[in-house]
Amino acid sequence: MTASRIEIHPRKHLNAVVTVPGSKSCTARALAMAALTPGISTLTGAAQGDDAGYMVEGLRALGAGVTREDDTVTVTVRRLAPPRTPLYLGNSGTAMRFLAAGCAGIPGTTVLDGTPRMRQRPIGDLAAALSEWGVSVATADGYPPVSITSQGPFGGTTHIQGGASSQYLSGLLMTAPQAAREAIILVEGELVSKPYVDLTVAMMAERGVEAENQQYRAFRVATGQRYAPGDYAIEADASGASYFFAAAAIAGGRVRVRNLAASSLQGDARFPWLLERMGCRVQAGPDWIEVEGTDRLEGLDVDLNALPDMAQTLAVTALFAQGATTIRNVANLRIKECDRIDALVRELRKLGAAVTEFDDGLRIVPQELRAAEIDTYDDHRMAMSFALAGLRIPGVVIKDPGCVSKTFPDFFERFQALA
Repeated sequence: MTASRIEIHPRKHLNAVVTVPGSKSCTARALAMAALTPGISTLTGAAQGDDAGYMVEGLRALGAGVTREDDTVTVTVRRLAPPRTPLYLGNSGTAMRFLAAGCAGIPGTTVLDGTPRMRQRPIGDLAAALSEWGVSVATADGYPPVSITSQGPFGGTTHIQGGASSQYLSGLLMTAPQAAREAIILVEGELVSKPYVDLTVAMMAERGVEAENQQYRAFRVATGQRYAPGDYAIEADASGASYFFAAAAIAGGRVRVRNLAASSLQGDARFPWLLERMGCRVQAGPDWIEVEGTDRLEGLDVDLNALPDMAQTLAVTALFAQGATTIRNVANLRIKECDRIDALVRELRKLGAAVTEFDDGLRIVPQELRAAEIDTYDDHRMAMSFALAGLRIPGVVIKDPGCVSKTFPDFFERFQALA
């Protein structure tokens, strides 16, 4: 996608079957664990966006052998070592957090850095947790660049704040098998995005490492466990599928996503049932989920703490509902690729909605809608979610559509092919 802008043309009464790429969340976790697994690990169905690319390049810089053919990635690990120059991880918060934690067991000093926006995304909580484990960590006042120096055996009890990002906890969990003694992680405050932690724990178990979850207040990983090399399949991306499910809700008709099951480990696979609460019909089979739009969508009041990446998709869908929609308990959206709450408020108002902003969410009241040029803030989810508005509003233009390369490089080709 090289165009600086793309206009979305309205359509209605969809009848489409689509596939989506591999899950970014699953791919990042699989790569992080493969890096900590001596031997050969092969991942099939891996995501192909920029975020996955930064993870791959990070592993290569650390000394892993990584080959890629289409959506199959093979990781070969013998010995990892810090690179001479900083790992550049773009604006991939996932890569920054997972690799920073993973470097705890690599002798020497590794420096991780990224874009100017990455340097505005906090990492101090993770740094403090690693320090409590005995790892030497230096940051720029709690932000990247971050320097990780492994000084020998680490482990024991540490604490992590639960309210900013579940990726801090996931990073600690995945690196815990490297610890010299039992790793105990105590969560302070309410943990956000619990399904992502569930995903981490489930994928660790698939690879032979058990993490004990004590009601999300504490996690224990016993010593002596090691990840098993081998072949692992990556689930389809439930977050990417959400835009196609919402398209059916907005334009009418039906859309089936073919390579995703309701039993998915990903929390975002629950999104179709949010649309069902708004008035859609949902069906699911062994390897597909289908959403059918109806004549009327109803607004809803919803706590999206468990599904924060669905906030933008739901907010745009709410433009076409009867009554207000309130999205609550997603304060951590402010430290994503952009301040997503602020960005949503700005762009929804451009389209004519009445929007009230809260510290931890927003309320959308549909009004007379109008065409607009949508700024995307170098945020892939802003581009993909606001494309949905163009299904019903003539003249919606998405600026900088190429930012979808972060997770879904051919999104607009697949989206424009909906019929």
